[in-house]
Amino acid sequence: MNIIPVILSGGTGSRLWPLSREYFSKQCLPLTDKEHSLLQKTIKRVLSLDGFILAGAISDPIVVCNEEQRFLIAQQLQSIGLNNTRIVLEPKGRNTAPAIALAALEALRSQNGDALLLVLPADHEIRDTTAFESAVAQAIVLAKQGGLVTFGVLPTRPETGYGYIRIGDDSVVLKFVEKPSLETAQSYLDSGEYLWNSGMFLFKASVYLDELALHRNDIFQAIHKAYQQRTEDVDFVRINSLLFSECPEESIDFAVMEKTTQAKVVPYLGDWSDIGSWDSLYDYADKDDAKNVLLGDVMAEGVNNCLVRSESRLVAAIGVDNLVIVETADAVLVMSKDKSQDVKKIVKRIEEEGREEHRYHTTVHRPWGTYQRVDQGDHHQVKRLVVKPGGKLSLQMHYHRSEHWVVVSGTAKVHNGDKEILLVENESTYIPVGVVHALENPGNVPLEIIEVQSGSYFGEDDIVRFSDHYGR
Repeated sequence: MNIIPVILSGGTGSRLWPLSREYFSKQCLPLTDKEHSLLQKTIKRVLSLDGFILAGAISDPIVVCNEEQRFLIAQQLQSIGLNNTRIVLEPKGRNTAPAIALAALEALRSQNGDALLLVLPADHEIRDTTAFESAVAQAIVLAKQGGLVTFGVLPTRPETGYGYIRIGDDSVVLKFVEKPSLETAQSYLDSGEYLWNSGMFLFKASVYLDELALHRNDIFQAIHKAYQQRTEDVDFVRINSLLFSECPEESIDFAVMEKTTQAKVVPYLGDWSDIGSWDSLYDYADKDDAKNVLLGDVMAEGVNNCLVRSESRLVAAIGVDNLVIVETADAVLVMSKDKSQDVKKIVKRIEEEGREEHRYHTTVHRPWGTYQRVDQGDHHQVKRLVVKPGGKLSLQMHYHRSEHWVVVSGTAKVHNGDKEILLVENESTYIPVGVVHALENPGNVPLEIIEVQSGSYFGEDDIVRFSDHYGR
């Protein structure tokens, strides 16, 4: 029986703002590794199981993510050599029970039969691969017998930010417990009977769907109907948005695991972190002699017990203790390390005030490349576009702005009204309001363009697309 990794990549990681944003969230960031994002590390970790486990081959993963991050996720998968991953798009976030049901239906269709699903959040960090492999091997035995297996992490401290699982004999789950008080968490740690609830699972696709139908048939029916009306384009499996919106929002724990008689738990005895906040990243990271985590262009004098991260410029810290300082091109966070859970309050205020710093970085990723906001005023906006070789912007027009494109490097193939022209370095073209236009990089090197927009409104929703290479 094949094992299909199911990677859940729908979160926004708002407690790691300003680095994690809605359109570039923490699983896509290199938080613990200079080369690979948490998503990439998760997939590489699970694919390394192939050859270790004799239960069957590791199949290509299924990734469940939201519409906004689909191209970024696809690019990250392709950059580590994965070109056949099925990416299932959730029209709306409905928590883990519906997301896993989508993956289970996709697995049954693609395998033409049952399969074991190894369900993993995209944003967890695990260094002890030997312990991970041992836990997966134990879980496979139980899952093949019809168990819905969850992985419990051996607790190392009285943590109030995690759920707990009370474990009984023969891997039986006795009880799931939500986030406890500090006193209760300490008693769990002292008893030795509780594990942290990791959010990782292994079970047969058919067993999960059967148990979901038994305990939450409303979720099962809504997901089944929405999946039956799916469409496929490029790398993506698109779920019917209207039908999916009718699905209740629920976690797998509440919908299935706390109700089923088939719940089993396997202890994972290695190190683990969900990298859910700045203090958890600090705890997990390597530290210098002053117990600091210094990342990027940082200078520190008389600094202790701090996490300081620079993304775009020099950050200097002097004589401070127990702080988190995170700098990005458009926002700086300074907070006491023990207030990490309150970052969400700032993110909520940003959203309520109609700002964009919770959604985008100044550099925004698109399937054709990236653009960076360089300057903006009441009646102008300047962007730097980098179009990858072969990249194509959609055939489009705008009602509220004109655009002036100047080629900095590379070659641009431009559709401007009824004209099609080639532009090279130092050449430019002007696109009036309402004129249909498109841009393409026909060359073998990146195309860099400065785009000057003039008008009264510069929102991304002022794009009328007539055709698009990427199916947007």
